[in-house]
Amino acid sequence: MDRHTATPEVTDLPGDRAREWVDYHHESAAPSTYVYEFVWDRTAPAEGPFCTDVDGNVLMDFTSHVAAAPLGYNNPKIMEPLAEFDLVDPLKIAGQDFYVAGGESPGDGLPGSSGLMERLTDITDHYDMDTVFLSNSGAEAVENAIKIAYDDSGGAKHAITFDGAFHGRTLGALSLNRSKSVYRREFPEISGVHDAPFCDDSNCTPETCSCGFFVDGVSRLREKLEPKRGHIDPDDVAYLIMEPIQGEGGYRFPSDSFTDEIAALVDEHDITLIADEIQAGVGRTGEMWGSDHYALEPDVISSAKGLRVGATISRSDVFPEERSRLSSTWGAGDVIASAQGALTLDAIHEHDLMDNATVRGRQFKETMRDANLAQVTDVRGKGLMLAVQFDSKEHRDAAQKNAFSRGLLTLACGHDVLRVLPPLDVTEREIDLGCDLLASAIADAA
Repeated sequence: MDRHTATPEVTDLPGDRAREWVDYHHESAAPSTYVYEFVWDRTAPAEGPFCTDVDGNVLMDFTSHVAAAPLGYNNPKIMEPLAEFDLVDPLKIAGQDFYVAGGESPGDGLPGSSGLMERLTDITDHYDMDTVFLSNSGAEAVENAIKIAYDDSGGAKHAITFDGAFHGRTLGALSLNRSKSVYRREFPEISGVHDAPFCDDSNCTPETCSCGFFVDGVSRLREKLEPKRGHIDPDDVAYLIMEPIQGEGGYRFPSDSFTDEIAALVDEHDITLIADEIQAGVGRTGEMWGSDHYALEPDVISSAKGLRVGATISRSDVFPEERSRLSSTWGAGDVIASAQGALTLDAIHEHDLMDNATVRGRQFKETMRDANLAQVTDVRGKGLMLAVQFDSKEHRDAAQKNAFSRGLLTLACGHDVLRVLPPLDVTEREIDLGCDLLASAIADAA
């Protein structure tokens, strides 16, 4: 496959072999989230956003596996460094008291979990972070973030989350979710979690706010935390957790007024701010972290997806000093996943992929806005964290289905939003091609 000339080629989707694989998968798989009957053939040609399914269809993947494959398929920036090393077993290192060396001295050879953690403290140095705990997933990264925040608070029992939030599917993380009810319904929850409106207008001010966060120029959260008149004692708040840009909740990009107020409140009341950067982080928005676009100064960052592993990042004084307060069998990291994460961060810096994300994201927004599609009410995004909003869920779903039939993979979120997540090194040609496919899919859905 030549990435420079590849185009989607679809004959039968899903084909007979794909249906066979899907049926085989569901014989033993628990019900979960399923979007497409698309079966990637990992032995067939694939590069960048292009991949081949088991029936020989060539598709263009503008989901990047929900941002968990930030450089797409078989990217040489990842594959070539990995190919230099002979791989061994085991490749997952247990605990925090087993270590692995990959060269003559630290920094040589294939970067493992230690190399990844070093890079993570480098790219969070502007937040004074110096300590990392690795895990398997974003939900675990969130769990560990709230555990260390509760521990650091000295017994505070309250937490603050936001409408539309999605932080994962473990029980602790579920308690913080305020998106679809199916995520939380009939599961036990952590007590003391309060919520506030999340800004869904990137241009709002305290005076023009329509999302409910500001009322008569004063934020609802400020009123709740007001020591004399509010109903939440700020001294008893262990943490405030937020996605700087909401993902599952509908790709909602807040205003500077909203994030300025959050920054001011956590500073005034000395509340630990946890930034859930699982979707917005690792260069996706044109900055390394979604928080970097705003006045936010997180005390803890939870990361995963594009990082290939879960990671909870903070300052050493926030993490518990007592041993065994945090632990995990795989807390020392998966060697290959850690290497992929480290090499991804290297590629982002060495190849200016955050700049590319900014330029190509702007290209996508301008092209889709110029298409002037009747059913589309908004095209928005930062970098390559992009969203197309429709006038109805039905039009969104029809457009997504049509795009799939043309060989373009996208993802739904929120109620009526289509999210678009091209690889961070996506080219001008690939954005044009993806926009053409998506625009024609939307037009036909009318």
